Amino acid sequence: MLVLEKHAMTDEIEKLVEKYGKDRSSLMPVLQEIQKKYHYIPEFAQQEIARVLDIHPVEVYSFISFYSFIYRQPQGRNIVRLCKTITCDMAGKDGIVKAIERELGIKFGETTKDKRITLEFVNCLGMCDQGPALLINERVHPKVTPETAVQIINELR
Repeated sequence: MLVLEKHAMTDEIEKLVEKYGKDRSSLMPVLQEIQKKYHYIPEFAQQEIARVLDIHPVEVYSFISFYSFIYRQPQGRNIVRLCKTITCDMAGKDGIVKAIERELGIKFGETTKDKRITLEFVNCLGMCDQGPALLINERVHPKVTPETAVQIINELR
C-alpha cells in the first residue's frame, strides 16, 4: 500500500470514528464501512482503527476473526453465500453448487479473476423452511433451483 493510500485511509478512519464515536461500540460500524469500500479489512486499517480508538490491535483482530462476514483477505464485490445445513442439503444444495461452480468456473471458497464474485458456504441462513437458500450480499434468495441460481449469478455479471 502506497504512503498516500495509507494517509487517505487514516483520514477516512478518523472521519468514521468522529461519526460513530471513540468508544468500543463504534468498532463494528467502522469495520463495516471500511469493508464496504475495500471488500476486506486491510492490515494497515486494523492497526489504524486500533490506534484511533485507543484499543489494542489484538482486540480489532479478535473482533474480525470472530465474525465470519468480516474479512481479512480481499473478497469479490458480490459475495454469494450458500447455506450448507442438512435441510438445504436435502432440498438439493449439491445441484446448486455444481450449477454455480460450472457457470463461474470457480469452486466455493474462491473468487472470480475479475473480483466480481466470491463463493462461500455458510452454516445457516435461517431459511430452513425455504431451502436451499442463497444470500447474495444482503439479499436472501429462498427456494433456489440450479436454473434460478445460474440466472441470479448471471445478473451479477
